Amino acid sequence: MSELGYKNYMFVDGDLPGNGDDMSLPGHEALMITNKHAQDAHILVNLYFSDKPPVKGLHITVPAERVICVMLDRPFAEENFQIPFGQYSLELESDITICASFGRLDRRYNLGYYVTGYCAN
Repeated sequence: MSELGYKNYMFVDGDLPGNGDDMSLPGHEALMITNKHAQDAHILVNLYFSDKPPVKGLHITVPAERVICVMLDRPFAEENFQIPFGQYSLELESDITICASFGRLDRRYNLGYYVTGYCAN
């Protein structure tokens, strides 16, 4: 049986949206990660920006056989890092294979989408 998932992901279209007019469902970006293994997945997150140096080595742990949703418009990772508004790319480096997707709800344009990043083992 082939291995499901990848160890490395790159999501290149990060850009935190505003809230628009309806605060009942605020704009946000989220990272969904599934770990189907019997051991925890330890993930390093690297962020790249258009106008500042990268932030590298943020830590996320996904427990064994679990899924997590990381809200990127809030402080996240063990370091409680807050992504600044503006364009960014997000890289994941995991010690075991994981499945990951990235989503955005942009209330300014009533736009929502989810993507899988560029992946490699």
